Amino acid sequence: MQIVRRQRGNRLKDREIYALAAALLYDVGHGPFSQAFEEVSKRLGLEAVNHELISEKLIREGEIAETLKTIAGVDAADKIADMVTGTGTKTVHNAVVSSQFDADRLDYMRRDRMMTGSRHSSIDFDWLLENLEIDDITTGVDDESTGTVPTFVIGPKAIHAAEAYILGLFQLYPTVYYHKTTRGVEKLFIELLVRLVQLVRDDKHAAVNLPSSHPLIRFGEDPNNMDAVLALDDTVVLGALSQLSESSDKLISNFTRRLLDRNLLKCVDIRSRATHIIDRKNEQSPALIKMIDACCELVLAKLRELNTKLMQPCGVSVILTDKAERSAYKTDENSRGPIERINVKTEGKELLDLRERSKIVASIDEFKLCRAYFDRDKPDIKDMIDNIIEEEAKKCRKQEPD
Repeated sequence: MQIVRRQRGNRLKDREIYALAAALLYDVGHGPFSQAFEEVSKRLGLEAVNHELISEKLIREGEIAETLKTIAGVDAADKIADMVTGTGTKTVHNAVVSSQFDADRLDYMRRDRMMTGSRHSSIDFDWLLENLEIDDITTGVDDESTGTVPTFVIGPKAIHAAEAYILGLFQLYPTVYYHKTTRGVEKLFIELLVRLVQLVRDDKHAAVNLPSSHPLIRFGEDPNNMDAVLALDDTVVLGALSQLSESSDKLISNFTRRLLDRNLLKCVDIRSRATHIIDRKNEQSPALIKMIDACCELVLAKLRELNTKLMQPCGVSVILTDKAERSAYKTDENSRGPIERINVKTEGKELLDLRERSKIVASIDEFKLCRAYFDRDKPDIKDMIDNIIEEEAKKCRKQEPD
């Protein structure tokens, strides 16, 4: 994203360079398969495997830091790292790097739409930028002003384009990022890597069927080692699948073959089934949504118990569960404040949060998913899952207020 405004000395020019570099380096610390790898680290309790922490370390130290110092000055690496982490002095340039209208979102929305062939999330990119300005917005605590901060503002002509942007971003989650097949593959990948690391930790390297020098083995031996983490990428994992498919560990060999053969697990949409029983008229009232949320949690708990009972002696899970949620637009309460939100200038020159200006954006509900995955060759498992969903949903429905 380019910021078009008059140059006001070297300080402003430097900040523009820092913002450009920070936007390019924002996700440099991501591991293989991005967010799925983050889930692996959470499951294993690996504090060091956090893409934000790794990004910061890579920018402040080593080869990237030296390159930045050569190009943009001695303190450039630290300034850019501050922008990536959201620390230090906040300016409009921080919004370029991380906000609800940042360079990352504007890039991946168009890129992922093209790469997946999706017809969703089309946005008028040029019109949005044409109507983008920089203005000062008042900050404060309660009703008391604490000053102003420069941020991005869109003019009234771009309100519909901004609405389309939010809707487009939101549509990418159920149709691409949270699609049942996408998430099903991620679940297999997560279970596979978690098991691999556990085996290596238990000195059962032979069961993995990878040489001791392989990056995945080295990662399993010392997962908090930065060099071991950086040695991993998508190609390292994909290149190991053929060998992993011959592993003596049943979970690793089973899940790897499923990935190679695209013999994925069958999906049951728990939330959809529960909603059909509890909210038959699709009223979507807060009370009914809360009831559906509670039902999903009960179903997940029962499925975990069932999985423990049915789990094969070799440790291969029979049922995998998945739960996630995504807001279309963050409010001030769950964002970093006025720099992060999308501000709209009205015809009367007043600055409003897009959610206040647009009934469409304000009305978008949070997207939630709750699913179970099982072996499609075992219909009896599906019957058990269906029975648990129906039983728990009917219990919740009996509590429905008159």
